[in-house]
Amino acid sequence: MLINNFSLPVRVYYQDTDAGGVVYHSTYLNFMERARYEWLRELGFNVKLLTEIHNVLFMVRSLEIQYLKPAVLDDFLNVTVVVQEMGRSRIALSQEILCSHVKLVNATIHVVCVGAETLKPVSIPAPLRERIGKPA
Repeated sequence: MLINNFSLPVRVYYQDTDAGGVVYHSTYLNFMERARYEWLRELGFNVKLLTEIHNVLFMVRSLEIQYLKPAVLDDFLNVTVVVQEMGRSRIALSQEILCSHVKLVNATIHVVCVGAETLKPVSIPAPLRERIGKPA
């Protein structure tokens, strides 16, 4: 397990739900994407900086998700990001969505660092690699 536990608070709005007031399944992916973006920003590497300075993007390679319990309109959620593993060009992340410390969603996301023009795998920029940290 690597360091860098991160949590983003998210409120469930009407636009996030279906007709029954339950969060629509794909909306959880949006919440997790937002948390990954803010996690990078917390590390000092927003998406614009990664593209403009380091000429790289991160793309989702694969994901596995389990929906355990539903979130509903007006719930206050915490979306976590934990780095599980880091390779030369890939990062495995564990993400959870919790409501009042109850786990609603659990996911493993594999992202790959690619060149902004080629969209082919490249090494994760050294400054970001250093910021993420080393195995605990």
